[in-house]
Amino acid sequence: MSVKDTGSVKKKAKKETQFRIVMGRLSKNKTAMLGLYIFLAEVFIAIIAPWIIPYDYAYMDYMNLLSPPSATHLLGTDAMGRDILSCLLYGTRYSLGIGFAALLLTAIGGISLGVVAGYFGGTVDNIIMRCLDVIQAIPSMVLMIAVAAALGTGFVNTVLAMSIGGIAGAARLQRASILNIRNMEYLEAAESINCSKVRIALKHMVPNAFAPMLVSFTMGTASTIVSIAGLSFIGLGIQAPEPEWGAMLANGRAYMLDYPYLVLFPGLAIMITVFALNILGDGLRDAMDPKLKD
Repeated sequence: MSVKDTGSVKKKAKKETQFRIVMGRLSKNKTAMLGLYIFLAEVFIAIIAPWIIPYDYAYMDYMNLLSPPSATHLLGTDAMGRDILSCLLYGTRYSLGIGFAALLLTAIGGISLGVVAGYFGGTVDNIIMRCLDVIQAIPSMVLMIAVAAALGTGFVNTVLAMSIGGIAGAARLQRASILNIRNMEYLEAAESINCSKVRIALKHMVPNAFAPMLVSFTMGTASTIVSIAGLSFIGLGIQAPEPEWGAMLANGRAYMLDYPYLVLFPGLAIMITVFALNILGDGLRDAMDPKLKD
């Protein structure tokens, strides 16, 4: 085996060992593992939703309008005769999908701005930070409502509305992480061998400053899902007949006194998802803490 191959094997083994350390710590946290199992189960449901829903989520059974839970419709039907269980299962795709897509855009924008501001500093840092100050001066929900109202409803527009407000916070977090490692010796070594600034940022800075972002994004997904439901609830997010959980709450609020199950089941879905992601984020934060001893 050549020296190059030996180095590759050692590097791969090191990465696997670090991953195993984190997963080992996480596996000892039973509460965090519960959150992980719930989250993975919801992702699995979102993937196979078209094949497991008992009815087409858009099918209207006019013979069973506002039908309570029964053997025919396990969770009942809404005012249009749509099966709530089918809408709830298929709605996992929209709620989780929009949350992931919005956080992906937030991560790309936030990491890019944070790395540039933290690495270059000076005038560049001041310009970026002042622009972010302007964005953060606007309440996040007000900003999301304004963007959603300007762009209109729909999947893509909702993703854009959700991501714009989160970029400023993500950029600040990434900038703080970059400032902590900017003067590390391995960065000076990379500069001494004439590594390009882009290579230093992407290969050496971002991976070593990503742990706080990962925890933030895990817990941020929970708040994003709540915000998505809020936008849909006021008519600016995903709208019927698409079965998003917030839209289901909005459609059932007029009947909630007489038919509480219309808002109970989508509300529980949101609550369970947020709970799972929050406890998973707490567990990841503890597992990725370099000061934590086994």
